[in-house]
Amino acid sequence: MALLKVKFDQKKRVKLAQGLWLMNWFSVLAGIIIFSLGLFLKIELRKRSDVMNNSESHFVPNSLIGMGVLSCVFNSLAGKICYDALDPAKYARWKPWLKPYLAICVLFNIVLFLVALCCFLLRGSLENTLGQGLKNGMKYYRDTDTPGRCFMKKTIDMLQIEFKCCGNNGFRDWFEIQWISNRYLDFSSKEVKESAEDMLGAQPISLENLLAVVSLSRIKSNVDGRYLVDGVPFSCCNPSSPRPCIQYQITNNSAHYSYDHQTEELNLWVRGCRAALLSYYSSLMNSMGVVTLLIWLFEVTITIGLRYLQTSLDCVSNPEEPESESEGWLLEKSVPETWKAFLESVKKLGKGNQVEAEGADAGQAPEAG
Repeated sequence: MALLKVKFDQKKRVKLAQGLWLMNWFSVLAGIIIFSLGLFLKIELRKRSDVMNNSESHFVPNSLIGMGVLSCVFNSLAGKICYDALDPAKYARWKPWLKPYLAICVLFNIVLFLVALCCFLLRGSLENTLGQGLKNGMKYYRDTDTPGRCFMKKTIDMLQIEFKCCGNNGFRDWFEIQWISNRYLDFSSKEVKESAEDMLGAQPISLENLLAVVSLSRIKSNVDGRYLVDGVPFSCCNPSSPRPCIQYQITNNSAHYSYDHQTEELNLWVRGCRAALLSYYSSLMNSMGVVTLLIWLFEVTITIGLRYLQTSLDCVSNPEEPESESEGWLLEKSVPETWKAFLESVKKLGKGNQVEAEGADAGQAPEAG
């Protein structure tokens, strides 16, 4: 028994064909939208490719671009089919190709749905890519004289200013790397070589001085050839703060008047750049996922309409009398019967390939003898 059977007369078939023709051309515009969204996302990812670890994040935009192109092609062809369906002579040329075309449309809709899901589900992969890429970018921040890396300082600074962020996970990430180029450091100067013991001997022993010594001994010592400071680049400063930016000796309370870094709200961007970029790209991909899902629903509607048009035209008892009534359906049999028939056809196809392979092996054996 056919699934979702509907009766059609000529007037209904004409209206269905005309409606589908119009919907297909709207879908061409929708395909252009999907293509544009993918292209926009790809450009946005390219802008920050220097702080991304690999190209896996381009899977979503590349998929959107590809599906946009296919949508334009398939819907243009479907529009032509619907237009020719009003003429029995022209429709006869399309009739043998409609079933394979509908199967391709079903496959296209499945892939489009998966691409829409990917827009929502690839947040974890993007987070790892951004985390490792930002870590490497911060490591090369000081290499302003190194070919191929001299642009990284400007890239990181512009990133932190634009997204109002600091470091990878936060401003303390800058404490763990040397972000000042050796070109601008005099390692023979007292300031760079000053030790914690010299500072402690000049001050009375107290808990606050001990904490400052521990901090400054790490900061002002040359650790593994690196000059570490508890400071951050200027691009981490929040211009909205009423206090002049404290970007050096951030954890040293005695270095600043009326200052406690543990209780006072710092005049730096608190959010890390990984979280800021992840939020930006996630909102973009979520919006694109919603748009793609809406377009997918529209494409499914068109595919269902094409199926009804194809079955209603094929069931016209006398093609020379187009005014006669006919029936259209979504599936010729019930869902379980259709699935069973599909599995049997797959098995027959597999057996046929196996017989051909055995025949080829048998033909080669006498030649070898």
